[in-house]
Amino acid sequence: MSTFLLEIVTPERLVYSEQVNGIVVRGLEGDLGILPGHIPMVTPLRIAPVFVKTGSQRLPVAVNGGFVEVRKDKVVILAESAEFPQDIDVERARAARERAETRLRSQDKQDHIDHRRAEIALQKAMNRLNVTQNR
Repeated sequence: MSTFLLEIVTPERLVYSEQVNGIVVRGLEGDLGILPGHIPMVTPLRIAPVFVKTGSQRLPVAVNGGFVEVRKDKVVILAESAEFPQDIDVERARAARERAETRLRSQDKQDHIDHRRAEIALQKAMNRLNVTQNR
C-alpha cells in the first residue's frame, strides 16, 4: 500500500511526522480526502478533526484552523493548534464550551468582535470534545 509523509506543524512545534496511507481534512468547501499521488495544492482548513489513516487505524487529531499543503512527496498541515485525543483535557474543554456558550447567550449583539471570538472558542472546544469521543 502506498504512503506519503504527513507533517502536522504548529507555531510551537512539530506535532506529527509519519508515513501515512491517507488523511481527511475539512477545508472551506467541505471534506477533502488526500491519498498518495494527490495533485499539489494549498487550501485553508476549518476548525475540525483531521483523520489520519495508517494501515487499519484511523487516528483523529483536533486541528484548530490553518492550512494544508499537498506536495508531490509529502503533506504539511500548518495549524494554529493540533491535539491528539489522549492529550486533551476533557474537563477543561467542557468548561471552555460552557464559557463560550454563556458569552454567546449574554452578549450585546453590537459587539461583533467579542461575539466572533466566543463563536471561535466554542468551535475549538467542540472540536476537542468531538475528537475525544472516539478514544
